[in-house]
Amino acid sequence: MKQILLTNDDGFDAIGLKALIQALIPIAKITVVAPAKNKSACGHSLTLDRPLRMAKVDDDFYKIDDGSPTDCMFISIHNLFKEGYKPDLVISGINIGANMGEDITYSGTAAAAMEAVLHNIPAIAISQVCKDRCQDIKNGWDFALAKDTIVKIAKKILNHQFPLGERKFLNINIPPIEPKECKGIKITKAGYREYGNDTSRHLNPRGEEYYWIGLHPLIWKSSENKDCDFEAIKDNYISISPIKLDMTSYEDISILNQWIEN
Repeated sequence: MKQILLTNDDGFDAIGLKALIQALIPIAKITVVAPAKNKSACGHSLTLDRPLRMAKVDDDFYKIDDGSPTDCMFISIHNLFKEGYKPDLVISGINIGANMGEDITYSGTAAAAMEAVLHNIPAIAISQVCKDRCQDIKNGWDFALAKDTIVKIAKKILNHQFPLGERKFLNINIPPIEPKECKGIKITKAGYREYGNDTSRHLNPRGEEYYWIGLHPLIWKSSENKDCDFEAIKDNYISISPIKLDMTSYEDISILNQWIEN
């Protein structure tokens, strides 16, 4: 039976992870290794300054105390699977909230997929875009479209092959709609996110300053061909973006050579 390794950045008890497990149990053997607490926006961070403890939650289900999603992948790949064996697929999610545009660089959800492909394991990051993050969850969002999508994509990979080359992963974002409202899938590029200054300055009871970083609204620079992830979600499409870890700006190498020589 095919094996899928799951993780997330919202924590081992997140409802998105529970929905992901529920969706995938019928199609593969599932192992879960997730952070013990919310590690959103931790990026591709690896913990090197302290030991990490992996605690068993249930059969084939573990949490790592104060570990990042990257820690979860690194430790589980090298310790939970027999030598010479790896999971057939890694899936990170279902994240509560979007991971589009440059937010991918902040995302712990995407980081877990990054770590997986560094170890030559096909990987998917999947996120549920929310109209109102808190209210959607309170209203009992059922992740129906996300679950349907991930099962279809996972089956396609497990029964055939991963469509991307080395050190590349699929970044999937699901619009906040019911399955019947979805217009289909669009293969997209990562858009240009626009950021504001959503920080609040406060004083504690001792008069000392502290700051709280908030959530930026989903604002982006429109792409000329309307082919980015933000545009797809706005138009009620599922967005799937191929992401590569090589961030070299190849078009600028010759320009930089000329610049350094002059």
